[in-house]
Amino acid sequence: MKAYKGYCIDLDGTVYRGKEPIMETVQFIQLLQEQGIEPFFVTNNASQTPDQVLKKLKGFGVDAKRSHIMTSAMAAAKYIALHYYGKDVSMIGDSGLREALNENGVNIVLTSQDVFVIGMDRGITYEKLAQACLDVRNGAVFISTNSDRAYPSERGFLPGNGAFTTLIQTSTGVDPIFIGKPQGHMLEIIQHEHQFAKEDMVMIGDNYDTDILAGIEFGIDTIHVNTGITSTEKVLLKSLRPTMTIQNLLDLV
Repeated sequence: MKAYKGYCIDLDGTVYRGKEPIMETVQFIQLLQEQGIEPFFVTNNASQTPDQVLKKLKGFGVDAKRSHIMTSAMAAAKYIALHYYGKDVSMIGDSGLREALNENGVNIVLTSQDVFVIGMDRGITYEKLAQACLDVRNGAVFISTNSDRAYPSERGFLPGNGAFTTLIQTSTGVDPIFIGKPQGHMLEIIQHEHQFAKEDMVMIGDNYDTDILAGIEFGIDTIHVNTGITSTEKVLLKSLRPTMTIQNLLDLV
């Protein structure tokens, strides 16, 4: 296998399924680290803070660097701070999104006509969705951390942020700006902050429609693993195929 400098690895469905680690991936990461290579962890999950991600990975035997964690919440906060500096922002989301917005100096309010952003919120209610729809109808720029309609867990596939984003989109008739995969914002931030050439980067993941398409559209190599959302059989039917398709990451060793 070609050697890379920037291994960008998805989390849900690639490193773990809910509370269960995918041991082949854990072992692969450990092998990379033995060679002095620290992988990046690129996740559409906007609910967790980087420190929470680190703690979860640690519980699976993975020692990661905080600077190598990239969530869609972090990317969304950087995007808002850059393009809507000084604007009031209302939100739906867990601590991961709130902390990222705070770290980037974004002013969070209960209701806004400037910007509304949504990330995964396991405490979501009708009232939260109703207020979001009112904000968007009143002119707030509609931003969503990611378009994932489902995510893998130990219980099976559960509703993702994209499902709730679609509800607001359907109700208001306003299309959101998506930040997470398959958009390339997170990969672009990693490339810029660590000065990688695109030929030195690879995106690894289980979900063709997010992980693999993000890498393809960004112009880097991609590796699909048959451990989560999209099966190998479905990937092989796609017109745009990943650089490699394998059962799990130990197949690379």
